Amino acid sequence: MSGLITVFFSVFLAELGDKTQIATLLFAANSKLSPWMIFLASAGALVLSSAIAVLAGTCAKTYLQNIPLKFIAGVVFILIGVWTLYEFYKG
Repeated sequence: MSGLITVFFSVFLAELGDKTQIATLLFAANSKLSPWMIFLASAGALVLSSAIAVLAGTCAKTYLQNIPLKFIAGVVFILIGVWTLYEFYKG
């Protein structure tokens, strides 16, 4: 259960303010489209892209066992954060 909660909150926080959320917001602002259809389509797209990511991660785990993928992912996220802060303060 702990792993499920960790994955949920990690993905939830990563998606906040993401391009996907902004695109969904813009579609919802269009009065010609049903909010339920927008929700179902965006949720379906997220489920499909997540399924592809899980499949790719499973394959990566199988073929890249000696590479520390969690470490690499953590370093990449930190670098993105540092770059974002640099861009913010650079003006």
